[in-house]
Amino acid sequence: MSKKILLVSANTYTSPYPVYPLGVSYLKTYLRQVLPEFEVSVYDLNFGGIVSLEEVLRTGEFRYVGVSLRNIDDNNLYAKNSFIRGYREVTDCIRAHSKACVILGGAGFSIFPDILLQCLEADFGIQGEGESTLAELLRTLEAGEDPSHIEGLVFRDTHGEIKVNSRERYAESLTLHFEENWLDYYWNGSGMLNVQTKRGCPHKCIYCSYPVIEGRKVRSLDPLEVVDTLKELYFGKHINYVFFTDSVFNIDRNYNEELARRIIESGVKVGWGAYFSPRNLSREDLQLYKQAGLTHIEFGTESFSDQQLENYRKGFHWADVVEKSHFCDDLGIFYAHFLILAGYGETEVSLEETFRHSRELTNTVIFPYIGMRIYPDTELFRIALREGRIASREELLNPVYYVAEGVDLTTLQARAKATGARWIFPGEGSEELMARFRAKKRRGPLWEYLRFGGEG
Repeated sequence: MSKKILLVSANTYTSPYPVYPLGVSYLKTYLRQVLPEFEVSVYDLNFGGIVSLEEVLRTGEFRYVGVSLRNIDDNNLYAKNSFIRGYREVTDCIRAHSKACVILGGAGFSIFPDILLQCLEADFGIQGEGESTLAELLRTLEAGEDPSHIEGLVFRDTHGEIKVNSRERYAESLTLHFEENWLDYYWNGSGMLNVQTKRGCPHKCIYCSYPVIEGRKVRSLDPLEVVDTLKELYFGKHINYVFFTDSVFNIDRNYNEELARRIIESGVKVGWGAYFSPRNLSREDLQLYKQAGLTHIEFGTESFSDQQLENYRKGFHWADVVEKSHFCDDLGIFYAHFLILAGYGETEVSLEETFRHSRELTNTVIFPYIGMRIYPDTELFRIALREGRIASREELLNPVYYVAEGVDLTTLQARAKATGARWIFPGEGSEELMARFRAKKRRGPLWEYLRFGGEG
């Protein structure tokens, strides 16, 4: 059997829009650079589903199949749609139609590495950043050697016990090439493509899984590589909007300044958006980013109450939220605030403060989540254990939420709407409205059209 590996994107969740499987493309690009003796193929379940995957497996004669799990569930308290059953169909399909070694990875897998390796019956898994670990695993297996020393590897020891290795090292350089035959689907379906500029998050938000997935050490990608990717998209594919998928874009001001200046110098006219924090951000920063193409900011604000911002360990205050919002207003940058209502520590007093403060933000869209999804190895997980809300990590594979006691969930939406601010709750039909705008070839996140009832 030749040295062939198939990388499968198992994500089929497309709400609010389909998201290009970036991790698979980073992996393929990296493997082709460092393991040229391998033939690397990719498959996206959004194209043909399980039926077409069966045919690929039957005819491909793959020695290894890597499966990327992007999400565990829909992160919606009211729906609680778990994706584990669909992932099991994928691994069952691989076992039924191939003798390949099955390797799991991706953001969703990295949150529950030991649990998912067990329940999906895979051979190996990779927790966190996958490029260098996967390459080392393939080399080691091909040499017939013991892979148990590899950083980030999830495996069974000689007693059948699942182990998750820690990690100290990361890939030193990463290049990205998109799949030609996937671009039209994601570009037309979402009006943007996604690109990374950095990995890792040093912040200490109590609920967040990013440090679990990517680590706390921030690794900035070579700005020249990022700009080359943008040039390939813009000049080669006529794609003029991207979203930088960093956990928080404005972590490293010096790096961002260099990146912005190189984008400007490149002549690339690509609009872009990113996740931002209302801290470590000046008006001058925003002016430069706008020159480099910034059009949309998604603030991970979580609350308009100082007490809740402290409870959530956000590291900024309501005054910072107002200041940065006004900077965006003055500079003509679209921005939205994403909030968590009824999370840890929330009271009727803090909720009323959030609703009252929302009246001061007249030029934004507010997207609230209700309650906090509890993920393993977060501070919220430890809080929930202490309070007796949960008993183990294993029960979290099915969606479990932390909802503050004494908060009336039935009135949240009415109270928010009464403020006059533009609140968009889950399930309010915004996806259908934005789909109409995408059909008209409008690009970017498009939530700015929701500010004034969808016609702005």
